[in-house]
Amino acid sequence: MSGEVGQLERSLRSRIDAGGKCLVPYLTGGLPQGPGAAWTTTMGAIAAAGADGVEVGIPFSDPVMDGPVIQAASQEALEAGATPQSILEELTRLDLGVPTAVMTYANLVFRFGWERFAASVAEAGVAAAILPDVPLEESGPWCDAADVAGVETVMLAAPTGDDARLAAVAERSGGFVYAVGLLGITGERERLADTSKVIAARLKSMTDKPVLVGVGIGSPEQAAEVCEVADGVVVGSAVVRCALETRSPEAVGDLVGGFREALARG
Repeated sequence: MSGEVGQLERSLRSRIDAGGKCLVPYLTGGLPQGPGAAWTTTMGAIAAAGADGVEVGIPFSDPVMDGPVIQAASQEALEAGATPQSILEELTRLDLGVPTAVMTYANLVFRFGWERFAASVAEAGVAAAILPDVPLEESGPWCDAADVAGVETVMLAAPTGDDARLAAVAERSGGFVYAVGLLGITGERERLADTSKVIAARLKSMTDKPVLVGVGIGSPEQAAEVCEVADGVVVGSAVVRCALETRSPEAVGDLVGGFREALARG
């Protein structure tokens, strides 16, 4: 897959080429919703609200990147019986009209088997995968398996990386380059971290791949602010909090629509 433009990157480039900014919301797979509403219904509401792609979290019991909101959602999904297999099976039956990416952790994928997991992701019609705790130096076995399966590997670029490391991460990344907006775990913040624009600008200077900022993007206003530099945003905790508090696919769709409107206004 390395060197090729996959489904997720094509979707994002289409938005960018049209003069827009990209929006990739995150939802915890398997999170129980309201009566008669599956988590996949919420996925549909997210896509219909203007997402360019949707990131799906495969729940894991010991996440290292997720803050309390997403941790709580993952725990609830696990208690409701969510497994990697069940999430991928449901995604197989889902036609959102926009590409999906799965996010989970290395232990789960290693136990599954790199090749088996990559093949299962591809068979589910999922375009990309994000493994936040697999550093560039140790990414070979996963990336090789993903390349063979045709799965884009989205790599994370931390604000602490030097230019050589960031360039290497951007070169290896598929779908988009995930610019980590701040040091710390996922979650909403009262203000946009200064590092968000800095890391976006550094990456934009060294790659023509889409650069999306995630971690710490808590409001439509913050999304619009960081997109003065970045190509788009990944929005996780705000979306998951809404899903937890409302159990309403419609409410989540309205929230995502608010982000889309803010990005359109610029």
